[in-house]
Amino acid sequence: MSAKDELRCNKIAIQAILKGNYTLILQKIYEKKMITEWEYDDLKCINKAGINEHVVELMDKIMNKGETTCKKFLNLLQTDGDITSTFPALQELLGIPDSVPLSETDERYQLNSQPVGLCVIINNEKFIGGDVRCGTNKDAESLAKVFSWLGFTVLMCKDQTQEQMDQALKYFPLKHGDAFICCILSHGNKGVVFGTDQKPLSIKEITRTFKATDTSALTNKPKVFVIQACQGEKMQRGVLPKDLKTDACPLSVPEEADVLVALATVEDHPAYRHETNGSWFIKSVCQQLKEGCKCGDNITDILTKVNNEVGQEEGCSRRPGSVKQMPEVRYTLTKKLVLSPPSN
Repeated sequence: MSAKDELRCNKIAIQAILKGNYTLILQKIYEKKMITEWEYDDLKCINKAGINEHVVELMDKIMNKGETTCKKFLNLLQTDGDITSTFPALQELLGIPDSVPLSETDERYQLNSQPVGLCVIINNEKFIGGDVRCGTNKDAESLAKVFSWLGFTVLMCKDQTQEQMDQALKYFPLKHGDAFICCILSHGNKGVVFGTDQKPLSIKEITRTFKATDTSALTNKPKVFVIQACQGEKMQRGVLPKDLKTDACPLSVPEEADVLVALATVEDHPAYRHETNGSWFIKSVCQQLKEGCKCGDNITDILTKVNNEVGQEEGCSRRPGSVKQMPEVRYTLTKKLVLSPPSN
């Protein structure tokens, strides 16, 4: 039985026991970083008459954070000396824990700063020569909304040349928190994204801007790049429908630690974007973040669901066949990255 299922089966009994000393259990889970500072401040503001409701809310928060947090919480209830001596009924209810310690792979990046970090969205819509990437504003708005919800400060950069993109990405890391998100919506080709002046900027060079150094503010902190652009023009099983546009782009292999690059498509192929509804990839990223972050899912698990969802999309045309798209994720993350919406 999973830790979450065990907590669910014993939820009412656990809540009845923990209300005997709510302050102790709240302090313990905060010390173990199972809840954020915002959540702690919210949960500690109670009166005696409201303890039952707050214990229920506390349990719900823990269980909504996913299996890893549930496992840590269950282990805390079974092994912490203060808790076992204060709540002897817990051992009778939950028994003695397995001797196997929590895996080191359960470690997470600590995201305790307020705001969590900076999210930069580079949205290139209008290019020299008159080309317009219709639908990109829908993508930018969706990304801004979801990362604001996740506690990031969002900065939108519209219609950037290659030099402007390069300079911006060298400056923004100075305005850091515990994580950095960079979303680039543009045209591209294999290994590069284009500025509005049609000049290429290497994705590999973009990620290397954030390499770990002794002085970097983002060393040992996660850096996530979400790139909606093509990696070539070779079609995947079909032809391009009239209402879909392409963004020619690259595959970048991050060489430094704590970097994740999520690309809209695999190498040599286009990434599709609806002129009104935005791109398949960004739409799926935003939807899966909304669903997965509420449950405490690791970002790599969330992006795997994006791969599956986008891979099932088909663009139809009047001629036989259909166009397909397969995103790709490359990362050198060293811990789990779990983004959670702050508690209001």
